[in-house]
Amino acid sequence: MINSLNPEVDRKLEFIRQTLTETGSIALRLRGTDWFAWATAGASNTVLLTAETGVAEILITADTAWVLTDEIEAQRLQDEELPANFQMYIYPWADVAQRESFVKEIAGGGNVMCDRPNATERAIAPSLKSRKQTMMSSELERYRRVGSLASEAMTEVLSAAKPTWTEYQLAGAGAEALWARGLHPALTLVAGERRLRLYRHATATAEQIGKQAMLVFCARGNGLYANLTRFVCFDFLEPKDDELHQTVREIEAAALNFCLPGVSLNAVYYALKTAYEKHGYPQAIREHHQGGTTGYLAREVVANPATSDVLSENMVVAWNPSLSGAKIEDTFVIGSDGTLENLTFDRNWPSVEVEGRLRPLPLEI
Repeated sequence: MINSLNPEVDRKLEFIRQTLTETGSIALRLRGTDWFAWATAGASNTVLLTAETGVAEILITADTAWVLTDEIEAQRLQDEELPANFQMYIYPWADVAQRESFVKEIAGGGNVMCDRPNATERAIAPSLKSRKQTMMSSELERYRRVGSLASEAMTEVLSAAKPTWTEYQLAGAGAEALWARGLHPALTLVAGERRLRLYRHATATAEQIGKQAMLVFCARGNGLYANLTRFVCFDFLEPKDDELHQTVREIEAAALNFCLPGVSLNAVYYALKTAYEKHGYPQAIREHHQGGTTGYLAREVVANPATSDVLSENMVVAWNPSLSGAKIEDTFVIGSDGTLENLTFDRNWPSVEVEGRLRPLPLEI
């Protein structure tokens, strides 16, 4: 609850302080919207949605945890966002230098770790990055709510869509449905019938969507990202398009089958590469990134041939294999036994079983 002590935050502070000792650091400074949400158990320092950093930051030492913010934001953050685990340091909005002086005073010339370090600060420890990507049970509870709301919004919007809508209208309807559920529309990509085969990252235009369309969400709630892609067709899907979507589902299955504790991200990347080649699309893996781990960023780490990061229990992944005109994407948490829980599954959306998992079909209206 807001304004009460949060046990999740206490556990994270304990780990942070252990890391400070191990790295010989005096303090940890967290500026990014992603790290702020992680450290506060889902609070938001966001005002400008497109900014990587927000209107408050966190400073943690061996014995104290502060939220540093200006006099514009302090009362709202205290009333509506922050648990009681943090003290407030409030500075005049016109005097940012006062905040920097406070940090220097606390550090006393010692080492400061930071997620976005300046010239005098250290990069954040790898152990903290790994911890941020590994969800606690309380985080998974929040993630399930975010995923459910995001997929519900997707189903609502595409079920109501019309072929005469413009891509702008579809993107706007998607954003409205997310906001109505308390989620930030961090990304709403739309491609209508003509542009589907041309662009992987199709930002919306004034063009009518026509016979079919793709809608992509990166929806943020409590700092956590639910990522999903769906298609709608205003008639029956052409056989060639149906086959294309089936191929993408099979390619995705190769990645999902590799998402096991102890497997590296580049191993999943190469599983996808092999799958594309097997289906006769050897260049497709170069035409779009394939996804990776997710959580407090839309992608914490994007998989490529060099990403040796190892997957573990309670990490969350979102893969987005694609071919020209077809794509698939959902957000999954990895279980201890290698099972995957689909956080963005909606039983009201049409699906088909692929290697033991229900995967989305294009919605035919």
